[in-house]
Amino acid sequence: MKVLISVDMEGISGIVHSSETNPERYDYQRGRELMTAEANAVIAGVLDAEPTADVLVADAHGTFRNLLPEQLDRRARLVRGKPRALNMLAGLDEETDAALFVGYHVRAGEGPGVLAHTMNGEILDVRVTGQAPGEHGATTDRSLGEIGLNAAMAGHLGVPVVLLSGDDAACAKAAELIPAAVTVPVKEALGMAAAVTLHPEEARDRLRRAAAEAVSRRTEIPPLVLTGPLDVEVDLASPHTVDLATLVPGVSRTAGARTVTFTAPDYGTAYRLILLLAQLATIRPA
Repeated sequence: MKVLISVDMEGISGIVHSSETNPERYDYQRGRELMTAEANAVIAGVLDAEPTADVLVADAHGTFRNLLPEQLDRRARLVRGKPRALNMLAGLDEETDAALFVGYHVRAGEGPGVLAHTMNGEILDVRVTGQAPGEHGATTDRSLGEIGLNAAMAGHLGVPVVLLSGDDAACAKAAELIPAAVTVPVKEALGMAAAVTLHPEEARDRLRRAAAEAVSRRTEIPPLVLTGPLDVEVDLASPHTVDLATLVPGVSRTAGARTVTFTAPDYGTAYRLILLLAQLATIRPA
C-alpha cells in the first residue's frame, strides 16, 4: 500500500508561538525537532500496521523545508521544497491508499485555535459551494481552511484522510468533515498563542497507536468529496492581491473590496486556483 503523511507545524505538541514555527525566530530549531519527532511517530505507527507500506512524507509548513532529513525515519521518503504540485499534498495521487494529516490547525478566524490561519495568512476565508454527492439537487456550502481544502483534494483523487492530529479545535473540525477519521488532540487551545499541551513523548505514543489504527481502518473511512461545478469565494487580506487576482481568467471581483469569486468544473481545478491566489498574495506592490 501507499501512504502520504502531510506534516504541518502549528499543530505539533508543545508548539504555541510563531517563534517556534518561523525560520527567522530564535526557537525555530526546537520546533523543527518536535515536528520531525511527531512525523517519526506516525511513520512508525503506519509501519506497525503495514510493514511493507510505501510511506511518503510531505513537509507541509511554510518553506516546506522544516523536517530534518537526517533525523527522519529512514524507512520513509521525504518531499521537501517549493513550488510543487499539490502544495501540502505533494506526492499524493490516485494510487495512494490513505492520507494522514499531522500538526494541522484550524482556519483563519476559527477557534480558539493555536496559530490559526489559512495557508500563508493572506487568505481570510474560502467558501466553496457545490453539489452534495449522492443527494440529487442538494448543495453544500462550506467555509474551508487547510484541513477541509486538503481533505477535499485528497477526496477528489479518491483518497481518504484517515488521521488528523493538532489541537482540540483542529480535531473537532476534522470530526465534522470526516466523522470516521481518527483524531489525536495533542493540545487544548486556550487562544492564538496559548494551549495546555501534552508532553511531547506522550503525544508521540498516542500518535503511533492512532496511526496504526487509522491505517488498519482505511477501508472504513470514506473520502471527503465535493462534486462540481463549484462556486468559490475567497476573501483576501490585501486589495492589491484582489487586483492581481482579477488578471487570472475566470476570476472576478465581487462588490466587496477584498473578495474574488470563480466557478470551477471540479474540485481539482478549484484547489489549484486557490493555491495560485495564495501565491499572488505574497507579491507586494512595486
